Amino acid sequence: MKRVFASLPLLLIGLATGLPGAAAAADDSYTLTIKDHRFEPTQLDVPAGKKLKLLVQNLDPSPEEFESHDLKREKIIPGKGQALISLGPLKPGSYKFAGEYHESTAQGQIVAK
Repeated sequence: MKRVFASLPLLLIGLATGLPGAAAAADDSYTLTIKDHRFEPTQLDVPAGKKLKLLVQNLDPSPEEFESHDLKREKIIPGKGQALISLGPLKPGSYKFAGEYHESTAQGQIVAK
């Protein structure tokens, strides 16, 4: 019986601080990396119908522009820098994106399922 009561304060603290909600928010964040003028991963699968945060990290020394006509987003990512892009909620489907400065190699798509 003592063990149940000893863990009760920890349970209440977890519920009061919203820890379960914090875990859910982390699930709605995704990362794209730019290296050698290529996006990695080239296909990013995300849940449809949810708002998302996309962190784009540029490991190259030169800037790149994340551009997607499908998503209606443009964002310059400085060399050795990063940017956060808000998306969604997305309908099920495929959304192409490219690096405007290196379109022949920097391509990818987001697939909402």
